[in-house]
Amino acid sequence: MVKTTVDIPEQENRILNIVKGKHGFKNKEQALIFILKNHMENLEPEIRPEYVEKLRRIEKEGNYKSFNSVAELRKSIENA
Repeated sequence: MVKTTVDIPEQENRILNIVKGKHGFKNKEQALIFILKNHMENLEPEIRPEYVEKLRRIEKEGNYKSFNSVAELRKSIENA
């Protein structure tokens, strides 16, 4: 575990106290970890614009094949 010292502005300190009290945490450290874990779940990786452009081009050109079942996909892969 990593230890760190953080200077927290007054407003954010109040928010930590509210979260601490609302969820019954023993200290602000637990409240901060709770907030960080909740935020981590909401993070989505950013997709590079050139990759999005490539996907749109493939979709537009129809350079893909769709399958009706996993068995059909497996057969296509095994025969490639």
